[in-house]
Amino acid sequence: MLAFIVNNREMKELEYLIKREMDEILHDLNDSRIDHIVKDAMEDRYQVLFNLLKRFASQSEYSKYVRAKKYKCQKKIK
Repeated sequence: MLAFIVNNREMKELEYLIKREMDEILHDLNDSRIDHIVKDAMEDRYQVLFNLLKRFASQSEYSKYVRAKKYKCQKKIK
């Protein structure tokens, strides 16, 4: 178990940074040019960030970032 002490301002900054990174990941998950293997890694990172956000943000704040399901992998069938 690791711990660190942050003040209220630092906590808000961490919350902001995590949310922005999660927004970027959500945006990239909708990009059809990105390979599904990369998207799997992005989903994993998103989950780590979400778990971290739950430690800083209120339930009403982090509930906006709950993922209902993974992205839809659209494979081309030839």
